[in-house]
Amino acid sequence: MKPLARATGGSVSALLIMITSAAAGDTPMSYLESAGARAAPVTPLIWGLIYLAAAVVIVITLLVIVGILKRRTTDAWLPGQRSDVERGGSGVLRWVYAGLIATTITLAAFVAWTMSTLAAIRSPDQAEQFTVHVVGHQWWWEVRYIGSSPSQSFTTANEIRIPSGRPIRLRLSSADVIHSFWVPALSGKTDLIPGRTNETWLEANRTGDFRGQCAEFCGQQHALMALRVVSLPGDEFAKWWAQQLKPAPGDTGASETVRNGRELFVAKCGICHTVRGTLAGGKIGPDLSHLMSRETLAANTIPNTRAGLSAWISAPQQIKPKNKMPNVELSSEELHAIRTFLYTLQ
Repeated sequence: MKPLARATGGSVSALLIMITSAAAGDTPMSYLESAGARAAPVTPLIWGLIYLAAAVVIVITLLVIVGILKRRTTDAWLPGQRSDVERGGSGVLRWVYAGLIATTITLAAFVAWTMSTLAAIRSPDQAEQFTVHVVGHQWWWEVRYIGSSPSQSFTTANEIRIPSGRPIRLRLSSADVIHSFWVPALSGKTDLIPGRTNETWLEANRTGDFRGQCAEFCGQQHALMALRVVSLPGDEFAKWWAQQLKPAPGDTGASETVRNGRELFVAKCGICHTVRGTLAGGKIGPDLSHLMSRETLAANTIPNTRAGLSAWISAPQQIKPKNKMPNVELSSEELHAIRTFLYTLQ
């Protein structure tokens, strides 16, 4: 409340900036600040609409107050009594005409501004570097990187890594119900519709970590269907891509615990999950080939730590009820072996 107190007597514009800036600082998905070429033209439009809405509220409030003070009367209106608008000296109709003209001009200006903004973000200034196909599932994101050949393509989940300063093409589809892809700092909302593929593009003008979210209610765990877009320098991104193409480490030099964990994973988890380089080739759940390169688990629900991984493997229905991953009965030794194997998937 201290910034608001200091703003007393200041301009409405300064007060609005203070309020919205505070909200932006406390919110990881603020749409009031942009970090990409596709979001940048939209931010001034949003601010313009905020100022317009504030101005409308202020003007209407002042007119109501002036009207109350100017036309006080002690006469009680009777049922059915009318107050006719006269074309004479009262000037009421002049106010109506002025309001209509001002509203029409303002709306026309914002329509033109909106259309020019949509045209500006329709396509990037430079050609997209590559294509990422994002598939929405209840309740996680499948992320397929499409390289120049099948051998240069791979699949990951819930995190999209991109090179800073380069646009990428996004192909969006759904495996079940309608979802909506939204990373407000980088892009607006684009729906993922079953049986249809929509396309958009994404670009970050700086390195950083940007949170996204499914913006279309898609079931019980809709609120826990988040994602992360990580913008990396070009050289770091190239190294990450090369690492993602590698299969899981082999048995050579692996400990007995890792070998046992691999066998248990294939037997108990391989029907749903894929780990390249093993016999696990399931397509129902996320590809876990490089699980430990991700920061979170279960679509940004819990951190990808030793404790988080153990909890998710042993009790996914307690962490994210009604998700498609069942509670698998594992002994403490089996859980330890599988977790140790997964820790090798860097």
